[in-house]
Amino acid sequence: MNPISTVEALDEALSRPTPGVLDTLRALEGDVMVLGAGGKMGPTLARMVRRGLDEIGHGHRRVIAVSRFSSASAALALQQHGVETIACDLLDRAAVTALPDAPNIIFMAGQKFGTSDAPELTWVMNTLVPAIVAERFAKSRIVVFSTGCVYPLMPSDGPGASESSPLTPPGEYANSCVGRERVFTHFAKQNGTRTLLFRLCYAIDLRYGVLLDVAQKVAQGLPVDVTMGAANVIWQGDANARAIQCLAHAGSPPVALNVTGLERVSIRSLAQRFGELLDRPPLIVGVESPMAWIWDAAQSYELFGPPMVSLDEMIEATVHWLQQGGATIGKPTHFEIQDGQF
Repeated sequence: MNPISTVEALDEALSRPTPGVLDTLRALEGDVMVLGAGGKMGPTLARMVRRGLDEIGHGHRRVIAVSRFSSASAALALQQHGVETIACDLLDRAAVTALPDAPNIIFMAGQKFGTSDAPELTWVMNTLVPAIVAERFAKSRIVVFSTGCVYPLMPSDGPGASESSPLTPPGEYANSCVGRERVFTHFAKQNGTRTLLFRLCYAIDLRYGVLLDVAQKVAQGLPVDVTMGAANVIWQGDANARAIQCLAHAGSPPVALNVTGLERVSIRSLAQRFGELLDRPPLIVGVESPMAWIWDAAQSYELFGPPMVSLDEMIEATVHWLQQGGATIGKPTHFEIQDGQF
């Protein structure tokens, strides 16, 4: 991966369609709608679909990004790249009913941070919105963004949670995400809706993510807590590509798929690596817990092969981004939290 120094170059890299995306879009028919497209990943995912359709000569097919779009600039940026935008509150049943039909839906709406202060809103966003959407798009195929946090913490020296592991996580946020999956599963079984539960952790964008969290702390001389001793990560561009490809693998009853990197990342080793690259010794605190949120993504590798961007490339790109003074969105992942209280 070439060095990335600007937001424009970063968004281009994150939205660049892979050969697998092009193959999937050729095989599928119809428009693609991204619900909850205004978040961290939605804009580059929608752009990837648009770029892919244009590249295979299917420019007539619509790509529709749906969000509240409280920022007019966010909607305008998508429109400038050929993505249609619709401002919609997904809690408004009438507004969702008025959305155009689309045979291919990628559902990205949800709430995580702020759960401790307003758990009722998190439950509404993560369970009521899915019910409204599942009823409206019963005839579509739907890829539902979920999270690896639907699993309990697993032994750090074990293989990590697989798709067959029980969904018994800690904390209200993670349990509301189990609720989201259960709601979509109910409607998938009731209506025959082809659905895939996309259990993602942790996507890396140079503006946020586990790697940036650790690198910033090392750069600023802040303590790096290693209690959550390990994590799995994947480049956001690869996560986008896998989500689009998952449209072809949706089923009824729903299919679940873990999406992350196979490589187990030691937080201590990661801090030490950033210390070497930034020429600043890391301040490490805590002791690794015997349990961690870690995942087994072997099934996604069998379907899609390895990601295009390696862990080493992500680490080097993160260091370069920091040294260039690259923009960040100021939203730590809080990957170190073990009790699920976000």
